[in-house]
Amino acid sequence: MSGDLEGAHTTSSAGTWPELLYTLDELHFPKRCKEKLNTLAISVMNQWPGVKVRVTEGWDEEHHHAPHSLHYEGRAVDITTSDKDRSKYGMLARLAREAGFDWVYYESRSHIHCSVKSESSAASKLGGCFPGSGEVLTPSGAVPVSAIREGDEVQVMRSDGSLSFSPVLMFLHRDPQVSRSFLRLTTSSGASLTLTPSHLIVLLQGQHAPTSTPTVRDAVEHGGVVLAGRVEAGDFLLLTSQEGVRLEKVVQIKHVAGAGVFAPLTAEGTVVVDGFVASCYAVIDSQTVAHWAFLPVRIYSNLKEAALTLLRAMGAITSPLPSKPVKTHSEKRIFKSSVRWRNETQVNSVDEAETIHIHWYPRLLYSLASWLLPAHLVYS
Repeated sequence: MSGDLEGAHTTSSAGTWPELLYTLDELHFPKRCKEKLNTLAISVMNQWPGVKVRVTEGWDEEHHHAPHSLHYEGRAVDITTSDKDRSKYGMLARLAREAGFDWVYYESRSHIHCSVKSESSAASKLGGCFPGSGEVLTPSGAVPVSAIREGDEVQVMRSDGSLSFSPVLMFLHRDPQVSRSFLRLTTSSGASLTLTPSHLIVLLQGQHAPTSTPTVRDAVEHGGVVLAGRVEAGDFLLLTSQEGVRLEKVVQIKHVAGAGVFAPLTAEGTVVVDGFVASCYAVIDSQTVAHWAFLPVRIYSNLKEAALTLLRAMGAITSPLPSKPVKTHSEKRIFKSSVRWRNETQVNSVDEAETIHIHWYPRLLYSLASWLLPAHLVYS
């Protein structure tokens, strides 16, 4: 089992579920369990084309399980592959774990048992990020967000709508190993942005657009920042180019699986990923509240830089050697060597430390938010 029992639910009958995974709404699972099943479904289809996840048991209203079983809450599922090939079950269990289920084990020869933590658990709501394949723009060119380190400069949008470069202060969430379910927002030009539903994104809602072809000024005056999970087809996202920033209409929203989760923080509270202007924040559905909450981080960064500058001026410390340049995609062979070099030379230091999942400060803030902020301001 995973988590504490929260009380039985009686919204759906138990038994063998249909093999069509994408009728999850009919199964009445909590959102967290649905997300993990969705991610697992994509992984299974990628692993074995034509094969789907078969849920043999979810909700239990007939009390066939132990008194504290999570089957009574919809937080546990028993699964197989649609072809019932037992030779696949070992890999199926591995894919379920990679999909984010908190507890996975080979309960019997006939199925794999999976369960998730409770929805009210603070840990279940933490983190809103971009996949490792998302690209950010540096002064040297576009690079995967997974290659960025603290101190590297990335493109951001200022409050006046202008673009500039700003250093990464820290990573709110960084885990290159985990697989998660993401939303892929595709616009009319075919450009797309992939991010978690709990991440904030800058946009102009279609219903607030003054005209059918709104401008960036319209977005600045009438737009806002909302959770990606609330974006709808017809909304307008801010897309950057060499000519500046323009608006593009969202035409498709799709759930996809992605590898790695990365959430860089800048002083401006924004970051440009895959050409789209997004917030650095997640979970808290208010850019203003989130930005104020991270004020101590910005103050610490400024004081640290001021102290280092003063010490260098006094000769107390020497200037650091230039950091190894981040390579762009036009230098793929060198870039791959650079990443491997970093991994080999910084084991047990930077890279290992940076895979601590969620930084302690945002973890603390997210936990406090669930107690102090109104429910509508916290992603659930």
